[in-house]
Amino acid sequence: MKKFLSLGITRGLGYQFAGTVIGALFITLIRALMGLSTFEARTFGFSEPAWVFGGLVGALAFLVGVGAVSDWWKWAKGESTSDHIEDTPGWERYFGVSLDHKVIGIQYVVTALFLLCLGGLFALIFRLELSASGMQVISLQLYNTLMSLHGMVMIVSILLGVAGMINYLVPLLIGAQDMAFPRLNAFSYWVSVPASVLLVSSLFLGGFDTGWTGYPPLAVRAPLGIQMFYLGVWVAGWSSILGALNLIVTVLRMRVHGMTPFRMPIFVWAALATSIISLTATQMIGLAFQLVVFERLLGMPFFEIAKGGNPVLYQHLFWFYSHPVVYVFVLPGLGVISELLPVFARKPLFGYRWVAMSSLGIALVGFLVWAHHMFTSGMNEYLRVPFMYSTLLVAIPTGVKFFSWVATLWRGKIETPTPMLFVLGGIVVFLLGGITGPPNATVSTDLHLHDTYFIVGHFHETMFGGYVFPFFAALYYWYPKAFGKRLNETLGKIHFWLMTPSFIFLTLGMMRIGLLGMRRRIADYDPALGFDFWQLLLTISAYLIAAGILVFFYNVYITAKKGQPETGNLWNSRSPEWQVPSPMPVHNYDKPFEVVGEPYDYGLPGSVYTKTQ
Repeated sequence: MKKFLSLGITRGLGYQFAGTVIGALFITLIRALMGLSTFEARTFGFSEPAWVFGGLVGALAFLVGVGAVSDWWKWAKGESTSDHIEDTPGWERYFGVSLDHKVIGIQYVVTALFLLCLGGLFALIFRLELSASGMQVISLQLYNTLMSLHGMVMIVSILLGVAGMINYLVPLLIGAQDMAFPRLNAFSYWVSVPASVLLVSSLFLGGFDTGWTGYPPLAVRAPLGIQMFYLGVWVAGWSSILGALNLIVTVLRMRVHGMTPFRMPIFVWAALATSIISLTATQMIGLAFQLVVFERLLGMPFFEIAKGGNPVLYQHLFWFYSHPVVYVFVLPGLGVISELLPVFARKPLFGYRWVAMSSLGIALVGFLVWAHHMFTSGMNEYLRVPFMYSTLLVAIPTGVKFFSWVATLWRGKIETPTPMLFVLGGIVVFLLGGITGPPNATVSTDLHLHDTYFIVGHFHETMFGGYVFPFFAALYYWYPKAFGKRLNETLGKIHFWLMTPSFIFLTLGMMRIGLLGMRRRIADYDPALGFDFWQLLLTISAYLIAAGILVFFYNVYITAKKGQPETGNLWNSRSPEWQVPSPMPVHNYDKPFEVVGEPYDYGLPGSVYTKTQ
């Protein structure tokens, strides 16, 4: 118990709770001195301004308590600080502040998996409600809250999973000892923890009924929970922005000798494109949410039509970030696919330079497509056609990747261990998401499909194919590098074959009932429409997906307890991190090396990628 209480995260959560209470009491005192209402039953005691200020103070208090700002505070006072990575042994290092990018990457991944399970649990609950017409399991308000939180918790989970892969892998792939700014790297992770707490706390503070997009003017009238939703995402945005800045500097300044831009691994190109989007677009969702917070607290009429506001303005701000963020999700996943295919096909990656440039092309065009989410919003009609064409244009750089993958597989000596199965599954599912995208991009079809389950199926295929499948491929592939043990192959394949057919059936079924008129974001439907049988099948599919993921966690547990050591180049990879023993040494590469060849020249006699200096 004493060891648990001494952990940095335990101390941080205690500080966050205390900071929230102190901040709320401070605003309550100010309001009392001003003669304003202080305690309100509808906002669970404290007034709404008190909760908002308390939430912000609590987030800052968490960072102080966990120790994420301790070194900066020492520096400001003129005290000495540790120079680089502290090698604290044992599991405790994952629950406190570390400057090691590998520890931080694992912290990101574990937090992402926790939120993935939480968001998935929300989905399983409201999908149980949808399995039959009528309301039989939960209330309308709880359905709305769980459905809304499922969306945003999953999005934050994906952002953290992406950050985890980038943090762990990029320094290893470019031959760096660490990220450019290790303390900023640690801060970027730890700021996401109080953000996640704020986001989930909305469930216990009245919830909200706006959907994961938080659209006003409904958001202005929503319960208190919407404020915690906005605050959580706003604070999490700092993690994305600061992490992206750190990554860009790391890639530009810390590559090993000989690694020119076109000798970088494809995953590094994908991470760079991802970070450009995160650095330049995240401010927009923060601004949109901040304006609604101000509208609720201060009566500023930004979005309420009755007061002279414009709700469509919010949608422009929201989607200017929220469509490019789709590529933040999928670009690293597509990078994982391109990274692993040559390893298991034993062939060079076809069209390496085109694939590298396609990541930047997707990032660039991704900023020009946001308004296809708004074809039904009532925006100016003359904007529809340009956004339709720009959205369809995204298919070109994405198609470059698909052609590269098919050509890489063609006549390759293909092996199918678990990582390769998830790579192939990701390609198939992402292809389904891609070919169901154009109907949403063209105005004439989107007007009919926009508010139906067709959109839900398409979006989930894009996210699973572009992120979830590659994420699991990366976990199975690099787990031995992180921990020196290989995940069980049999359990890995059970995981894959439970999840993949179930997911494909789920999403195709969603699109089928969407085409027949099933609306999204509703808790009930008319039994006369005949959707009960299909919704029951979709619910069973969702639970089979959950069963597959439970197999994965059991695999991790049993490997940690009984797994056999795997310290060598398990996959016969050319990548530099596999040329040193596993787990990775604390300072990555004890002997400096230089890049002398191409990264993916598998099967070419005499080809060498790295050489020890």
